[in-house]
Amino acid sequence: MTGKIVRSEAEWRKILSSGQYRVLREGATECAFSGKLEGNKKRGSYFCAGCGQSLFRSGEKFESKTGWPSFFAPVAGGVEERTDTSYGMKRTEVLCSACGGHLGHVFEDGPRPTGKRYCINSAALNFRGDE
Repeated sequence: MTGKIVRSEAEWRKILSSGQYRVLREGATECAFSGKLEGNKKRGSYFCAGCGQSLFRSGEKFESKTGWPSFFAPVAGGVEERTDTSYGMKRTEVLCSACGGHLGHVFEDGPRPTGKRYCINSAALNFRGDE
């Protein structure tokens, strides 16, 4: 996917469920262990629920026991990162590089080879299994 996807808030509300809208457009976090993809062990790919941008592959997913889907690396060019100082903390927010939707946060406590834990909200993702 190339170029930035720009939609009005009214357009986003039409295409996203209320839960997806809260996460992707308002930066909310779903409750731990509540997301549909947290325990997904199928082979396939994860895409932005807002725009369809390819974000993560199942080969980079790992069991973090945190309650959210966790990955040690994104698809090249799939995400952007920015500093998030909300709630009195300094964290790194993960955004879809195509539509700017909030996906979650990345932490420095993941497994090898990257040492990263991309902690992502299920509501921000769609999954397509390998055929």
